[in-house]
Amino acid sequence: MQPNFLILMADQLYAGALKTYGGRALAPHLDSLAAQGVVFDSFYCNSPLCAPSRFSFMAGQLPSRIGAYDNAAEFAAQTPTFAHYLRRAGYQTALSGKMHFCGPDQLHGFEERLTTDIYPADFGWTPDWTRFDERPGWYHTMDSVTQAGACTRTNQIDYDDEVVYAARQKLFDIARGSDRRPFCLLVSMTHPHDPYVVPQPYWDRYRDVDVGLPRVAQPEVPDDPHSRRIRHVIGLGEQTPNESQVRAARRAYHGAVSYVDDQIGSLLTALRDARLDGNTIVIVLADHGDMLGERGLWYKMSFFEPACRIPLIVAAPGRFAARRVATPASLLDILPTLVELGSEPKAGGWAAPLDGRSLVAELTGQPATATEQTAEVIGEYLAEAAIAPIVMIRRGRYKFVHSPVDPDQLYDLEADPDERVNLAAQDGQGPRLAEFRAEVARRWQLPALHEQVLASQRRRHMVYAALRSGRYTPWDFQPRRDASRQYVRNDQELNDIEAMARFPRVN
Repeated sequence: MQPNFLILMADQLYAGALKTYGGRALAPHLDSLAAQGVVFDSFYCNSPLCAPSRFSFMAGQLPSRIGAYDNAAEFAAQTPTFAHYLRRAGYQTALSGKMHFCGPDQLHGFEERLTTDIYPADFGWTPDWTRFDERPGWYHTMDSVTQAGACTRTNQIDYDDEVVYAARQKLFDIARGSDRRPFCLLVSMTHPHDPYVVPQPYWDRYRDVDVGLPRVAQPEVPDDPHSRRIRHVIGLGEQTPNESQVRAARRAYHGAVSYVDDQIGSLLTALRDARLDGNTIVIVLADHGDMLGERGLWYKMSFFEPACRIPLIVAAPGRFAARRVATPASLLDILPTLVELGSEPKAGGWAAPLDGRSLVAELTGQPATATEQTAEVIGEYLAEAAIAPIVMIRRGRYKFVHSPVDPDQLYDLEADPDERVNLAAQDGQGPRLAEFRAEVARRWQLPALHEQVLASQRRRHMVYAALRSGRYTPWDFQPRRDASRQYVRNDQELNDIEAMARFPRVN
């Protein structure tokens, strides 16, 4: 029997914030899912930025393969996603919430989209590597940190409340409906993404001391050029937060994690009330993490652990026994995993090359093809704060980060989980560095990729300026609701309407 999938995605959720990963967030629903599910301890995004990460998650392909360079890159409609594969396998697919799709296609295989996106679908947020010194006015600023605190409502609360309401309603509609196909419902919230403000009840769940200060202060570690570029892009030279502001931002972030947890609890209750939980695999993940002041950095955009290591919790107690998986894995692996669980890939074959691998062996406790020592995670960063491609290889205990314009970085994550010591700058690492550099040369043609990114930026700047001249036709998704088909209307008998809407049904 094909399982249902309920995929719960948070935005900017660092794995280390959750108790199951050693963190301090008050998130009992997530803790419960982790206790009964499969927890991946070394799970990563493949690009530490919203849109590239989400496109790779959907497509199972690296950003450079699908042109997912930054937050204004078009996600091509011809790119197969897990929603396409699952539809071909007989699933109904629905999306509630944020996916940061850019371009005219705002569905990408989803049969139904329940809300609009919180972010624009056009090319207005395209970076310009040729004008790096000019900070983009639409990007992160340190206001999120210096103005952190409690509030009554925010844009983000308005959005996520709608996302969760629509998703709960969809679960009940599936339960009451006549469509017997299995479902894949992706619910994607914008929290705990900055700005770091939360309603008072979530702020009051913590004290400043509960969340503490960053583990690694900026003066404690050698600086690197990319970190300096990040500080420039987010305006750290213009606003330097004091200790009180840092504590407040971290406190609000944890409050936002608790808000996400409450929404997850509400969705799980709806799943049970709709009697769909018995055959549903619940998957919790994120698009990237948050530096939260570590090393003097905020937000994402780097391959340090807080920015790129994210949670993966897969809960289906009747199908998978609770366990922890140490083998490194990434968002690229979700598509082949879903397809293997929901269908037989050989029935239709892969329509495009995949950069990920199935994690079904890890979920079921069977011997996996990749071990903790050989499994790899590949990353690429091609957006704001970069001036040339940045690539990452995580294999075994080591993480290697390379860019043609920066010194290499090599970290032993087993001996140095906070990445304080760059082994690339020390003697005795020559053979290992040479091996990683040779692999980078085999995997990527970085000069060609650099030119592809610049050419894409030029095209999109020109197209955006042209489309904003004269009458503008937006690509933003418009949810369509036919009020004539809602609630009580005269095209059906009243008793029939009420009977169909009641759940469970009365015989």
